[in-house]
Amino acid sequence: MKYGFIGCGNMGGAIARALSNSTKDITLSDISGKDKILAAELGVSHADNAFVAANCDRIFLAVKPHLMKGALAPLQEALAQKKPLLITMAAGLEIRQIEEFVGTRLPIIRIMPNTPTAIGKGVIQYCCNDLVDEAILADWLADMVPCGLLDNLDESLIDAASALSGSGPAYMYVFLE
Repeated sequence: MKYGFIGCGNMGGAIARALSNSTKDITLSDISGKDKILAAELGVSHADNAFVAANCDRIFLAVKPHLMKGALAPLQEALAQKKPLLITMAAGLEIRQIEEFVGTRLPIIRIMPNTPTAIGKGVIQYCCNDLVDEAILADWLADMVPCGLLDNLDESLIDAASALSGSGPAYMYVFLE
């Protein structure tokens, strides 16, 4: 599978770092230029969003929620042709909203990771739309093992669970300090 990342901020970078332990077939894209630095660090490639949309089988959408619609609008045609699995980590954006931004129905997994994912100790809640069948999900879960623990939740619980698992590690650091 060819993995792509649209966005390489803290969470996108954390997942890319963990995933690069099991595959180097990763293409990173970030409008800030972080993709070039991270690609050199991980030994993977970098390109623009259009390349990722047209060439990757699984695409992590790791842009800020308020930028998601604008990031996906120019990619609608390429995504409709390629039909990749999209994995979104945009806090507060439901799967139905990502489907609207993409303009077509694609298999989508919504995740809420935390920063310990970078070292394989993360806790990632996830949910899927009905286009993610058992085979796709099983294959994706196997690829995500280097990231840490994955926990399937109903989408209505994702935001609440991510508040705990996302803030929990930071709280423990403050407590320990």
